[in-house]
Amino acid sequence: MSRKKLVFGWVGVAIIAAAAMLYSTTRQSGPTFIDPADQALVMQGKAIYANNCAACHGESLQGQPNWRERMPNGRLPAPPHDKTGHTWHHPDAMLVDMVKNGLVPGRTAPPGYVSDMPAYRHVLSDQEISAVLSYIKSSWPPKVLAAQKEVTLQRQN
Repeated sequence: MSRKKLVFGWVGVAIIAAAAMLYSTTRQSGPTFIDPADQALVMQGKAIYANNCAACHGESLQGQPNWRERMPNGRLPAPPHDKTGHTWHHPDAMLVDMVKNGLVPGRTAPPGYVSDMPAYRHVLSDQEISAVLSYIKSSWPPKVLAAQKEVTLQRQN
């Protein structure tokens, strides 16, 4: 290999490494813990939830019946968002991603998974998504909220 190609190769590697380092230090890692203590945010989230989420996930966050059993089309019904569901098992950044982008196989869903969950990125702002999550989380008992907070903070580190 010529010396010129070797120099260009190393320059290329250095540029890629610098870009990767810059990306990792400047990218946002997702929201910090969304705290449901702000009652104004919770009330805003309740209204947004009623207009955009309740039709599938239930007016009382109860989800669709038999949400763990596949429907004839192979998809799962909408899960509950109260303490009986699994929403609280996920960190806030993942919950925001699910609302913004729907369930993305390989990222927020198993590979090959197909879901009826729509993407809301063109419907709801980030602040509105945080308000909805604040409303959902306001229904959880303190132990469940504490467990979800721990999951969220662990994923950020």
